[in-house]
Parts: sequence; C-alpha cells; structure tokens
Amino acid sequence: MPEGPSIIIAKEEADIFEGHNVLTASGNAKIDMARIEGKKLIAIKTWGKHLLLCFDGFTLRVHFLLFGTYRINERKKTSKLRLGLTFANGELNIYTAAVKVLEGDVNDHYKWSEDVMGDAWDANAAFEKFKDMPDKMICDTLLEQDVFSGVGNIIKNEVLYRVYVHPESKTGSIPAEKQHELIAEARNYSFDFLRWKKEYVLKKHWLAHSKKTCLRCNLPLIKEYTGVKKRRSFFCTNCQVLY
Repeated sequence: MPEGPSIIIAKEEADIFEGHNVLTASGNAKIDMARIEGKKLIAIKTWGKHLLLCFDGFTLRVHFLLFGTYRINERKKTSKLRLGLTFANGELNIYTAAVKVLEGDVNDHYKWSEDVMGDAWDANAAFEKFKDMPDKMICDTLLEQDVFSGVGNIIKNEVLYRVYVHPESKTGSIPAEKQHELIAEARNYSFDFLRWKKEYVLKKHWLAHSKKTCLRCNLPLIKEYTGVKKRRSFFCTNCQVLY
C-alpha cells in the first residue's frame, strides 16, 4: 500500500494539470464521468494516503489501496483503467484504486492537522489521542489514520526501531517522553522516506523493515504479524523495549 510520501510524489508529478480543464474522463470507477468533463482542476491536495483532485463543488478522492498505481502521459496495457483524465497538456491515468466523489468543500471532509506530513500537522493533538487508546498496541496506534494520516507499515517499523520501542507495547504504558519522541519521529521519518524515495534509494536505508539482523545488536530480528491489524512487524527483542 502506498504510504503518505508516495502520494506526495504523485501529487507533485500531477501538478502540471492544475488549472487545466478536463477534456475527457473515462474508466470503470462508479462515478459520473460526464460531470467531470469540461471542469477545471482547481487544485491537487493530499491527506495521508489520499490523493485529492479538487474541482468547483466536489473533489475526487483517490485511495490506491494495496496495489494502486498511476501513470502520467502513458497507459498500462495489462490493467483496466479506473480513472483517466485527459487535459490539453497530457493525461492522468489511475489503476486498481478506489475513487469516490466528495461533495462540497474538501476542507469539510478532512482534519489537516492529522496529516503527519502536512503543514498543519499537530503533534500535541496526536499525543492527546494516545490517552484514548491506552491498551492498544503501539503497532496499531501508529497505523490509525485519524492519528497519523499517511503512516503505513514501512514507516511504522522504521519509527519503532529508531526509538527503541517494541511494536507490542501498550500505548498507554509508554512513558510520556518516549511518546513525544515517537510522535516526532513519525513525521521525521516520513520526510526521510520522501527524500530517499525521490532518490530511488529508500530500501537501502531500511534499518528494520524486511531485515533479518539487528544492526545494533547483531541478533536476529523477529518477524511477526502483530496487533489487531495483523501487519508485519520486524523488531529486536533485545534493544526494543516492551512497555
């Protein structure tokens, strides 16, 4: 599943279509394509894992799910088109994604302070939300999109390794100082992810995700499907503290 930084890259690449009218809209998304044609793409925004194509009076929300992809000025031959928008200066094609129409002002649909990479990100609000989930494993808390919008499994594993916290720690048992460190690192690592992704060196910088040996302890990393969400966790039982 594409994580927040990858969606920002998609937005930046699609920014060339901002301010242009949609000439044709096609694909098998269950939306009114005729409504889009002739409309000006006013803005492209992101909220976590959502790519938002904003028009006057409505927004197309694109969620890439597990295997969604996009192409700009080219098309895939092996996948059915979910949403294709053509403009005078090119085309945006989206595959294997969920597309939904959000009516009205996009600002009424999102709390921008929840977007871990957004300018309005509110770390203190995330800290306050921790108090409402004391018994939830931190591996699940980090994936809650209304707390850390944009954080996915890779970011989760890397953040927990960076801050020496075991993924099965109870959120409320983690000391407050360590909670603040974890929240800050979720944002810090997301921007590292973005930079490395653009440089095509992301995997070279992974310390824990998909790794077999702890670089700090030279001991085997544990791979388990942890928490209620049952997502893959890679962690060291020697240096990552279980709270």
